[in-house]
Amino acid sequence: MQNVEPGDVAWVLMCTVLVLLMTVPGLALFYAGMVRKKNVLAIMMQSFSLCAAMTVVWMIAGYSLAFSNGSGPGGNPWIGDFSRVFLAGLDANWDKPFTLGAGTPGAQPTTIPESVFIMFQMAFAIITPAVVTGSCADRMKFSAMLVFFTLWSLLVYAPLAHWVWSPAGWLAVLGVADFAGGTVVEINCGITGLVCALMLGRRLGYGSENMAPWNLSYAVIGASLLWVGWMGFNSGGALGANVRAGMAVLVTQIAAAGATVSWSLAEWVLRGKPSVLGAISGAIAGLVAITPAAGFVMPGPALSIGLVAGAVCFWTATSLKMRLRYDDSLDAFGVHGIAGIIGMLATGVAAYGPLSATRDAPGGAYVGGLHLLGVQAIAVLATIAFCATGSWVLLRITDALVGLRVSREEEREGLDIVLHGEQVS
Repeated sequence: MQNVEPGDVAWVLMCTVLVLLMTVPGLALFYAGMVRKKNVLAIMMQSFSLCAAMTVVWMIAGYSLAFSNGSGPGGNPWIGDFSRVFLAGLDANWDKPFTLGAGTPGAQPTTIPESVFIMFQMAFAIITPAVVTGSCADRMKFSAMLVFFTLWSLLVYAPLAHWVWSPAGWLAVLGVADFAGGTVVEINCGITGLVCALMLGRRLGYGSENMAPWNLSYAVIGASLLWVGWMGFNSGGALGANVRAGMAVLVTQIAAAGATVSWSLAEWVLRGKPSVLGAISGAIAGLVAITPAAGFVMPGPALSIGLVAGAVCFWTATSLKMRLRYDDSLDAFGVHGIAGIIGMLATGVAAYGPLSATRDAPGGAYVGGLHLLGVQAIAVLATIAFCATGSWVLLRITDALVGLRVSREEEREGLDIVLHGEQVS
């Protein structure tokens, strides 16, 4: 009989707190250290405000659209319904073990209550738009940010989460292997960030003025919090204190280390010195790349994934960006988008069947090979197309409602004073 297991509840709650820590204070400090001094409070305010705003959006309708089954006996493959708005029905089974997709052929019983699952997934819905803000740093209106991400959370993030993580979702039924968000979080925020950067245009002075990070100490502290928090981000997907959670923690550490080394080495060879900014960027690239693979691969492939991600993301965040002259301010696309694609495709090659077939594993076994690689490629392409199109449309709507970008004079003065009436002394 299915029961609530206190150990599993404690583990997933701890993972939830770690994921929330990644946004506030982790991402807030990471981004604050990399912008110019006149925009430090503005970028921190975006992370902090999105933590609050996305919590409300998730509670009202986001969770329902992402994880209710939708219409029909097998559920809707594209999006959930409104049966769980304002978390309706939670009171009926609040102390019972939760079954994801109950009533569908792919139903996944768990040993945690639904409240814990809701909160864990809420933390993902919070950090994903917060990552995107790195691509439009220094120039997006605060009002536009709130309007856009509210719409985006409901109309882009929630449907994509349904596709991949709801047993009724069409990519889940197809057999996609995405343990902790290679599509839903990483490729999604990377592609959305690129669309935001292109539609907002380059920052004033981009390519000609000094836009060096204001305080790399902040960025290192933020990156360190992200590294630690990512252990919960990747292992919480096991939904319990089990063998897959243990392996997810191990491979996450290995991939992050591998990417840090490869980015730093590439920079050392090509530029003469390994930079602090490069080291922390490499770590994030490795953490991103292992995200979809965390519950499916062994340590050897994890190291390879990290090494490849660090070197490739170094090129995309430096050479490619400068060559194409798009202003992805803090490299949400160059790191999260690219490393997410690398991780998704690598999972298709390196997934280890016995690991994903353990009794603790929802969804059955995933075995690396041409079939799984094909499924992963379909998921990557579908995510790119959906996120790019949806983000473009919603940015157009936001622009019509409140405008997207501050004026040239406001941008030169700095968003801290212009938008919030405060500044760092």
